[in-house]
Order: sequence, then C-alpha cells, then structure tokens
Amino acid sequence: MSGRDGRGAPTLESVAALAGVSRATAGRVLSGSTKVGPRARDAVLAAAAELHYVTNRAARSLMTRRSDSIAFVVAESEDRFFADPYFSQVLHGAHAVVARHDMQLVFAVVSGDDTERQRFERFALGGHLDGAILVSLHGDDPLPRRLQDAGVPVVLSGRPFAHQSRTPLTYVDADNVGGAMAAVRLLAQQGRRRIATITGPLDMAASVDRVDGFRAELAAHDVVDAGSVDGDFSIVGGRRAMADLLAADPLIDAVFAANDLMAVGALQAVREAGRRVPEDVAVVGFDDSAIAVSAQPPLTTVRQPMVEMGRTLATLLLDQITHGGEPQAPVILPTEIVRRDSA
Repeated sequence: MSGRDGRGAPTLESVAALAGVSRATAGRVLSGSTKVGPRARDAVLAAAAELHYVTNRAARSLMTRRSDSIAFVVAESEDRFFADPYFSQVLHGAHAVVARHDMQLVFAVVSGDDTERQRFERFALGGHLDGAILVSLHGDDPLPRRLQDAGVPVVLSGRPFAHQSRTPLTYVDADNVGGAMAAVRLLAQQGRRRIATITGPLDMAASVDRVDGFRAELAAHDVVDAGSVDGDFSIVGGRRAMADLLAADPLIDAVFAANDLMAVGALQAVREAGRRVPEDVAVVGFDDSAIAVSAQPPLTTVRQPMVEMGRTLATLLLDQITHGGEPQAPVILPTEIVRRDSA
C-alpha cells in the first residue's frame, strides 16, 4: 500500500497499518498519551517517521476530539466587566495556568441578551471548547447545566445560587461569610454601634453570603442593624445606596460595603452629606482591589485572593478535561482584613 491518500499525504490509518496496531492506538501515541506500551509506541513512531507523517494542532484535535481551548465567560455587560477590577484579576490567574498547558483561553462576555447567549452556546456546543470557567452568574442560570449536559466540563467562580442542583457543579469561592463577619467584628471592636451594609445583587450567592455574615456578626455584639441597600457592585450604586442609608438613619456610624467599588461610592456619599471618614462614619469594603489603595481615604477592606481564585479555577477545569473525572469538591479560599484609613 502507498500509505498516502489521494493527495499524497500519509494518513493515520497508514501509520497504524505499518506499525501493526489499531488506528486508536496510533492516535493515542501521536497525541502524546502515555497510556500505550513501549513496544507499540516505538512501532508507531517508527512508522510515522518512515511515512513522514506529521501531526499538527488540527490533526490532533481530530484524533483526540479536543480543541485545546477553554472559555472564560463573564455573565455581565462589557461595561461592568471593564469597570470592576475583580474580573481582570481572576482572568489573570486563569490565563497563567492555561498558558502553561499550551492551551488557548477564549474570553467571552455574555450578558442577559438572548442572542448573545445563544451565539456562545452554539460555539461551545459545536466542539470549539474543551471546557469553560463561568464567572458572575446570576440566579439559577441555566448555562452551566446546558454545557455540562452536552459534555462540556464547567467550573464556576462562586457558589451556585440554587441549592437544589440535580448534578453537582465544581466551584471555587472565597470565604464570603467569614470575611463579612471579620469586617463587622472590626467595626464593633472600634466602638461602632449603628452599622449598615451595602449589598451586591441578591440574586448572586456571594452577595447573599456576605449579608449572612454581616447579620451573624451583628448578633454577636451589642450593635444596631442600621439597614441594607443593594448597590449593584458599582461606584454609582454604592453612592446612591449610602445616600439612602444616611437619609433613613442619620446616626449610622459605620458601613460594610460588599465590594470596594461600592465602598468608594459610599465614601463619596458620606463626604457629600458633610460627614467625615472615619471620624463620623467608618467604611469597610471587600476585595482589596487596586482602587482600595487609591481611594481617599484608603480603604480598609476584606482581601480575597482573586488571582489565586483564577489559578484554582483553571487547575480544576484542566483536571476535569484531562482525566474525565466527575465534578470535584468545592474549594473555599480564605479572606483577611486589610487595615487602612477608612476604618
């Protein structure tokens, strides 16, 4: 036999025939698998060399049914993605791991627009992705289920919002409850007695967990719950929420904001109300992003390891892709208070 197709190129079948092995075995050897005996491996490599058979990324994808690409999907608008440094830090950590494995990271912003989501789903289910990291999901978003049901491994940044999941989902999260408790504990220890909170959207597990931590720690101290308002994780939302809180209770002497952007907005509202930070109102944020350092005054905040979260997300996803395993146990990373001038 010639060992070549009609265009003169050697084929995987011809390599397998010359080596005396099955096409599947030849494919495993040429894709770099170590699950082949040394005799068969040597025979396949010798046959490939004799026939001048050269694999490339496209050919390997055909053999392995892998695209060597994973998606980093943010379920928010582009404006929100570029405004919040949380996303870029998690993306940075994920990209570092993916790049070390010689894979491509495909970035997608998928908001609530149905056309946008359908376009991404067609892409993902068309064999273009080996897996997906999903970030900032709201409510019981069906996207992870649809991907998982179609055989596309997924890992979530943050605990799934719905507890009644029919199939476990792998996720990586920060200790949101513990971080919020630490923030309130600090404020209580400083003598603050009327503490409010600015929440993120309450259709997100991180927001709910931070409220739960806030209220749990309030109950452990002689402290008044001075109210809560959703600030939508944005500076504008934080400023509006803080203004509403002060209008409802002018005696508020501290606020815990569930991210740094809202805490910066709170600082602005406190100044606009003619009050001082931290003398009149102490402010604590959450994230320890770059904006916390540049804020005036610099923010006391709860640090979550955003880059490490990205690295862990990518590591868990690659493990699922490589070993075809079931979803892993969740990973919860620790948080800590970073003291600056706002509290």
